[in-house]
Amino acid sequence: MRAELRAKILAVCEQKIKAKGENVGVSFYAFFKNKNDDPEQLMEAATWWIQTHQLDHFVKARTIREMVENNL
Repeated sequence: MRAELRAKILAVCEQKIKAKGENVGVSFYAFFKNKNDDPEQLMEAATWWIQTHQLDHFVKARTIREMVENNL
């Protein structure tokens, strides 16, 4: 995963956790605007989320943060 996407995921997870607490869930769509302005990055996140890790649609933000921090 590109460093830019990792940084974006970590920032969004931190923001969501700060706003809604440790049990907040996110989907990979949380890292993108409603307008699909970067389809390559969206597909990279979707591939990591769905194909590589077979995650459910919503996962705890803290879990995603830990996975990204551990380069999974």
